[in-house]
Amino acid sequence: MSTTAVHDLWTTAAEPIGKIPAPHIEYAQLAPVLIVVGAAILSVLAEAFVPRRARYHSQVVLSVLALAAAFAAVVALAAGGHATTKAGIAAMGAIAVDGPALFLQGTILLASIVAVLTFAERRLDPADHGHKVDSFAAEAAAVPGSDQEKAAVRAGFTTTEVFPLALFAVAGMLVFPAANDLLTLFVALEVFSLPLYLLCAVARRKRLLSQEAAVKYFLLGAFSSAFLLFGIALLYGYAGSVSYAAIADVVDGRLASVDPALAATMGNDVLLLIGFAMVLMGLLFKVGAVPFHMWTPDVYQGAPTPVTGFMAAATKVAAFGALLRLLYVVLPGLTWDWRPVMWGVAIVTMLGGAVIAITQTDIKRLLAYSSIAHAGFLLAGVIAATPSGVSSVLFYLGAYSFVTIGAFAVVTLVRDAGGEATHLSKWAGLGRRSPLVAAVFAVFLLAFAGIPLTSGFSGKFAVFKAAAEGGAGALVVVGVISSAIAAFFYIRVIVLMFFSEPKADGPTVAVPSALTTATITAGVAVTLVLGLAPQYFLDLANQASVFVR
Repeated sequence: MSTTAVHDLWTTAAEPIGKIPAPHIEYAQLAPVLIVVGAAILSVLAEAFVPRRARYHSQVVLSVLALAAAFAAVVALAAGGHATTKAGIAAMGAIAVDGPALFLQGTILLASIVAVLTFAERRLDPADHGHKVDSFAAEAAAVPGSDQEKAAVRAGFTTTEVFPLALFAVAGMLVFPAANDLLTLFVALEVFSLPLYLLCAVARRKRLLSQEAAVKYFLLGAFSSAFLLFGIALLYGYAGSVSYAAIADVVDGRLASVDPALAATMGNDVLLLIGFAMVLMGLLFKVGAVPFHMWTPDVYQGAPTPVTGFMAAATKVAAFGALLRLLYVVLPGLTWDWRPVMWGVAIVTMLGGAVIAITQTDIKRLLAYSSIAHAGFLLAGVIAATPSGVSSVLFYLGAYSFVTIGAFAVVTLVRDAGGEATHLSKWAGLGRRSPLVAAVFAVFLLAFAGIPLTSGFSGKFAVFKAAAEGGAGALVVVGVISSAIAAFFYIRVIVLMFFSEPKADGPTVAVPSALTTATITAGVAVTLVLGLAPQYFLDLANQASVFVR
């Protein structure tokens, strides 16, 4: 047979290929995420092409403008009704654009703006070889203490890569609570986790401790990601879909027709329960709940303090948003199964965080265990399984994120010859040496303790009220006891600052630039406004508490 004949056979036997349908993407509804991703890519290009001397200023301006523009986009979407009447699913079913998603995205973006200001602070340490320095290593790739690192310090290098890393982390955090299928959830988790592992490792001072923290976070984070991915695989095997709505329909038994290939596994509740437990493990790790909390104190202590504040606030907001969506959208039919488990987790988290915090002698570790206890208080609101439970958690997250970033910003100011003075004994008499800084830190500690007229009281009252109304009264009693235990160590620090004699060789309080001052001022303002007049913001959270499915 001739070549021509064979060619004829090939061409006539081939089926005509129809057009591949293009995906339908609602770019306007995804604007907040797209703005941040676009800025992150520009930020990477700036690292490559902008001269070193201009890089720091261009990165700071680009980061703040991008986050502010993304927040404006969130506000525009909410004002356009996408939080209420126009709530829907975007990006071929991958992203939910609804009240909780927009509220949490707005909170993450505002918290990120004030956190990035602490990243940019360059006045706390004295100039090194005539160059201003920040909290980050001069050259992250250099071995700590090596000649290469010393040469980088002498040359005035700065790790401006922290800004694109922070933007990529924020982009992942924006998608995480809005994810409407399990694969999007996993991709978002990795997008914001990987930059955080790197950010934890680049402290200028105590670099070995910083790198140790990053390795611990990375290894434990990889374990949690593996559990999450295995859980996703099992849930897919159970429901034949990774879409939240499709899994919920299978759980509730609302499917009109069942694929014969799936009929055998759909009735297998073992796949559902084990898969759900594994996904829950991955999310509880990010939340910092007991018993998945062991990374928290080490990472909070070792990471650069601006990164600790950013991570403590924004990661918690994103993780709780994803947890709420999973429990309220995918698994409302399993409420009787997950509530007892979450009861146990919430109780050990509240009590564990509060009791172990009493024994801490490092201020960053104390705040880490405090954040674990707060995760327990937030879980009380999650367990309510009512709309008021959702709104109370949203409000608490907004209040908590600003108090946390403000508190860690104050920690960066108290310094000795070795950098930040984080041992509690160094804080003795701080109220006499620097009354204003001590008073501001006392405000944040009182908010953590839930003292009236602070945002902490409003938030705790809201979640405990929702839990009581949802039939979890016993959990509220445990929460109040945990709050009383926690109040002891917060007030102990206040007593140490104001009623102890300052030591002659004690630390000094650095005078910050306008950047850190703005962060601390924002933290105090939000703490007092949400404590004195919380009703408007409670109403806002209440309006944003309905999930789309």
